[in-house]
Amino acid sequence: MIRHLPDLLIEPVILMALTEDLGRAGDVTAQACIPEGARMRASFVARKPGVLAGIPCVRLSVLAMDPEAEIALRLTDGEAFEAGAVLAEVEADARAFLAAERTALNLLGRLCGVATLTRAYVEAVEGTRARIADTRKTTPGLRALEKHAVLCGGGVNHRFGLDDAILIKDNHIAVCGGVAEAIRRAKAAVGHLVKVEVEVDGPEQLDEALAERPDVIMLDNFTLPMLREAVERAKASSFGCPVLEASGGVTLETVRGIAETGVDVISVGALTHSAPSLDIGLDVV
Repeated sequence: MIRHLPDLLIEPVILMALTEDLGRAGDVTAQACIPEGARMRASFVARKPGVLAGIPCVRLSVLAMDPEAEIALRLTDGEAFEAGAVLAEVEADARAFLAAERTALNLLGRLCGVATLTRAYVEAVEGTRARIADTRKTTPGLRALEKHAVLCGGGVNHRFGLDDAILIKDNHIAVCGGVAEAIRRAKAAVGHLVKVEVEVDGPEQLDEALAERPDVIMLDNFTLPMLREAVERAKASSFGCPVLEASGGVTLETVRGIAETGVDVISVGALTHSAPSLDIGLDVV
């Protein structure tokens, strides 16, 4: 089930984008060319197949400029569509609609792109136990929207920020003086509801981490043989097997092999930092 993204989280992004676009004088082209009070009807149409995410951005962008606009959303977030699919239909004040058009298309195309790429990764590991997760490598200001798009594509969310889970990485370990010491400090500092994950870069650090019983171990930039060995070592450990996450340079070409090593989660920064915007256009009816 896809988590609903509240309007409260989307509206500030839309208002910022509209403010940036309208500048000091508003849409001078529409004001010059379109008679005041004129109305128009148009459809948001997919030029390429994909997975829908961010359709509320259409509704909220248009309503921000014309509160009386009539908007029909034809698909819901998470649905797949083919090229030519009508995603939404709008009737509104023409000047207002044209001012909102680019903001709506920019956000919708961006989020559909993330959802569509995520779906490709999810399908690539189908039949394995691995789940595809995002990272914090998101567009500044768009994290909630982009992570929602990952859910729409069938992926799962990693932590949202620095404040909702502990993730001990190589630089933390270097400052603390070792994996074990970093984990011990983390566990002593937080309550029982805060997850503790540690990144390791080889078998020695893996063994050190297993002995401290973190909730999650990130196997960073491990080769396939190293991943298979890590899974076996963790399963055989007398300390219990935590969640194992593979990370580092994952691509569509390599993700299946990584999943087949038996890891639980594969985190993929490319879902958000490299997803191309999906081509969606506006056709006047």
